[in-house]
Order: sequence, then structure tokens, then C-alpha cells
Amino acid sequence: MGVRTGGDRMHGLGPLEGTIMQVMWSSDEPRSVRSIHSSLAADRKIAYTTVMTVMDNLFTKGLLRRERQGRAYLYTASASREDHTAALLGNVLADGGDRTGVLMRFIEQLDDSELDALRDAVSNPERTRPDGTK
Repeated sequence: MGVRTGGDRMHGLGPLEGTIMQVMWSSDEPRSVRSIHSSLAADRKIAYTTVMTVMDNLFTKGLLRRERQGRAYLYTASASREDHTAALLGNVLADGGDRTGVLMRFIEQLDDSELDALRDAVSNPERTRPDGTK
């Protein structure tokens, strides 16, 4: 049984922030507030200004970058989903007391394929990551 988080919610982010970041991380190109609003409005009733405010908050927090195009901004994620999650894990370990104990409890929850991936990552730290970076 692997360690999982609930739904689209990313720890460290509010529910709407997490949903917007999931959309941003899934995008191959910069997105406007209007574009994100359209994506979200297909599944729920949500105000354009709410999406705009949350995206501005994510920009202020450093999770999104933006560039003006005409009268609007185009947004991109500042870091990959994996980099964001790794930073959260680092914060948890820093606040968790006994780092070794926390890591051991985490490892106990991994399934066999996750353990194999962890062993491979530890024994081959210079290998190429799944996202193509080193």
C-alpha cells in the first residue's frame, strides 16, 4: 500500500489552489485566467474573479510565473509538480523531529514497486529522472 493524498488537493495548498496547480502542471503551454476558468467551469460553478484572485495569490507565493500578453497575463508553473512535492517533503522532514524515524515510517508504507524505485534512485543518483532531467 503506497502513501497517497486525497483527490486533487496538494498539501500546502488550499483546495482551489491545488486544483489550479494540477491544471497548470498538466499544461504544456502558458495559460490565461480565462483559460483556467473555462477548464474549471466545465465541472463546477466558479466566478472568473475567484480564479483570477487565486492565480494572483499563487503568483505571489512564487508557485506561478506570469508574463503580460496584451491586457492579460499568461501563467506558467514556477516548478514541476515533483519539485514542489519534494520541497514539501523536505519541510515535513525538517519539522518532523527524528528525520530517520520519519523516513523509516514513510518507507514502511511504500509498496514493492515504490521501494524498487527508491532503491534505484539511491543507488543511481546521477540517473535521468522520469521527466528527462538529471
